[in-house]
Amino acid sequence: MPIPASAQDWHIGLVGYGEVGRILCEDLRAQGLRVSAYDRKLGGALQRPLLEHARAHGVELLDSHARLAATADFVISAVTASQTLDVARACAPQVRKEAFYLDFNSASPGAKQAAGALIDAAGARYVEGAVMTSIPPYRIKVPLLLGGASARALAEAIAPLGFVAKVVSDRLGVASATKMCRSVMVKGLEALVIESFTAARHYGVEDAVIASLQETFPGIDWEKQGAYFFQRVIEHGRRRSEEMHESANTVREAGMPAFSAQGTAERQAWMADRADAGSFGERGAPGFARAADWRAEADRLLQSLKEPTA
Repeated sequence: MPIPASAQDWHIGLVGYGEVGRILCEDLRAQGLRVSAYDRKLGGALQRPLLEHARAHGVELLDSHARLAATADFVISAVTASQTLDVARACAPQVRKEAFYLDFNSASPGAKQAAGALIDAAGARYVEGAVMTSIPPYRIKVPLLLGGASARALAEAIAPLGFVAKVVSDRLGVASATKMCRSVMVKGLEALVIESFTAARHYGVEDAVIASLQETFPGIDWEKQGAYFFQRVIEHGRRRSEEMHESANTVREAGMPAFSAQGTAERQAWMADRADAGSFGERGAPGFARAADWRAEADRLLQSLKEPTA
């Protein structure tokens, strides 16, 4: 059966049912579209929130990549960066001919090109996507860069669904390079703020440091930005670390050592380890990673460093 001409008649399949996948499912289901999802957490100890969300929003949960790829007219891969190529490999044998495959993941140009080769060889249409800011405030309307031979056709098809996509190139790798190079700065700034502010808090000089930053960079509210950076890294440090490993690969693919990007990946992973160990409270509990003052989280972090490790 051919792919329907209108995206409003498509069966949409989400690979990855985390924060991004759930937001997209909610916004697509609100329009009455048929939406299925697969996540590797299904069938395991962590599946309960997925089952509850799916029931609440009418999302059909499938038990494998293959089943999803075999039935969806439009596959969206929204997993952690390290799974990008694995998901493409798992979907390629069953993906429908002429189906669109949008790779939402924060992976390097080389990883996107390798994933695209697998999907295109199977007769589907691979499009790389680069999400250029945090998704929750924008939801389905988050600014999205698209690349690849089928990027323009997909952008036109999904615009009526609420996606805000800009085609940047018919070559794979351009959109992801834009995203990854930006992440060297943005995620790097997160890591720098956490390291600088926490150390300054230890020495009791945080007010002086922030006052100096405010003078040098008056366009940034460093108190507000600091709180936001702590919140996002505590909650999503693991995902950010994987993204930064891909940013480091992007830098290396350009022929340079990835000193800053690799250091940022390590700091993000270190924060994720502290969060998983309970340094900032119970993950998933109300108020977790929501302190309005970054000092509260810095104090928790400093206290945890004084405690003996097992």
